[in-house]
Amino acid sequence: MADARLPPGWTLQQIADVSGDQEAVVLDPNRAVKWVAVDGADEVLQPETVLGFHGLCLVKPVHDDDWYMGSLYEDGSIDCWTAYGDLYEALRGL
Repeated sequence: MADARLPPGWTLQQIADVSGDQEAVVLDPNRAVKWVAVDGADEVLQPETVLGFHGLCLVKPVHDDDWYMGSLYEDGSIDCWTAYGDLYEALRGL
């Protein structure tokens, strides 16, 4: 968890307040993450920040301003299926 980091300008309490999940956590970004495309052209994402909300995650990839929502699996991997333009919007979408 040494590489886990909060998004700039956010505290864990702010994330919990906006999302409504008081058990929100920052997760280690060193994990397999992919964007599951409808057309079958899945894309591997390189996560910079990963926030966990029980079985769901929000992922901010390196070199991308969007936040991706997805499922967190027992092996630590994440499949994302929707994207949001900013963190606040993504947190409200949980």
